Amino acid sequence: MNTPFRLRQVRTIAQLELKRVFFSRRSFWVYLLALLPAVIFIGHGIDVKVRQSRSASRTVSREILASIQLGDTPESVIERAGEPIDDHQWNWKEQNREVAHRRMMYFDGQDRVNLHFQDGLLASKRQSPLINAEEDRKVFAGVFQYFYLRLAIFFGCLGIFMNLFRGEMLDKTLHFWFLAPARRETLLAGKYLAGLAASIVVFTGGVALCFAAMLWPQSAADTQAYWQGPGPAHLFAYLAAAALACIGYGSVFLAAGMLLRNPIVPAVVLLLWEGINGFLPAILKKLSVLYYVQALCPVPPPLDASAPPLARLLLTPSEPPPAAVAAIGLLALTALVLWSASRAVRKLEINYGAES
Repeated sequence: MNTPFRLRQVRTIAQLELKRVFFSRRSFWVYLLALLPAVIFIGHGIDVKVRQSRSASRTVSREILASIQLGDTPESVIERAGEPIDDHQWNWKEQNREVAHRRMMYFDGQDRVNLHFQDGLLASKRQSPLINAEEDRKVFAGVFQYFYLRLAIFFGCLGIFMNLFRGEMLDKTLHFWFLAPARRETLLAGKYLAGLAASIVVFTGGVALCFAAMLWPQSAADTQAYWQGPGPAHLFAYLAAAALACIGYGSVFLAAGMLLRNPIVPAVVLLLWEGINGFLPAILKKLSVLYYVQALCPVPPPLDASAPPLARLLLTPSEPPPAAVAAIGLLALTALVLWSASRAVRKLEINYGAES
């Protein structure tokens, strides 16, 4: 049987499986995983837009706000700058006496100026942007590495690829594929490509939407400067990392779903293996999907210095290889897993009684 004919068979199987993967009830929760961060960033953007709209009606010039000095009284500040957009007063007992506190906030069109008074005198003056573009990009980097790579894509590929064979065994429909005039390796390739196409579309789409939602509330100047600078390269790197994670995890879970009855066992083992990647010897690190995909991430994730030492060790990425080496290494690891799966699928026997 010639190669072009087998390739057409692979394409046909992938097309048929793709419809089942996208519209299967077992796949709906994967969409929620992919879209959850975007929903959170959209909510953050709406909050920023509302605060901008609220603050814009009472904008004070920077010159006036710069003239406010420590030791000023609330009355003198209001006389120069007008009514604040936020004014809150409270009393707090300190060293056996009541201390009157007052917090006032002004807006100069870009930054918020927070004034803190104690006993009627300005004690501190703090200026901060309404939205910190650099901070938001660091938050996105953390969401991508800690949520997408370690959780969403991991468990999403578990749900998609495990069901390609195991789901059909549970539905008692796998024997129809085995009766078709196609080699089992061809069936394996078609199913893998279907799962891969679905997972890449879902998760790169989720990452792209989340990235857009992160940029949406930022100022036009910040956004333009970012797109003229590292923005396009960052977006491409995040999308490439998500796609490669789908390639790697997909191959592992496809093989596991074909060989193992209980998906929880390989999921727990692989999750632990990925979690302790930073502690492993150099040769064993190369057997981890996370080791390769983290090398493509353009921005290191934020890590709280007050976090427990063990948490910092587990969350800190190991020393990454060059991006090109990481991509080639992950593809080589995937090829090895799929080759092993193609050998195993030839000996796969159907026993629906064992699956019920």
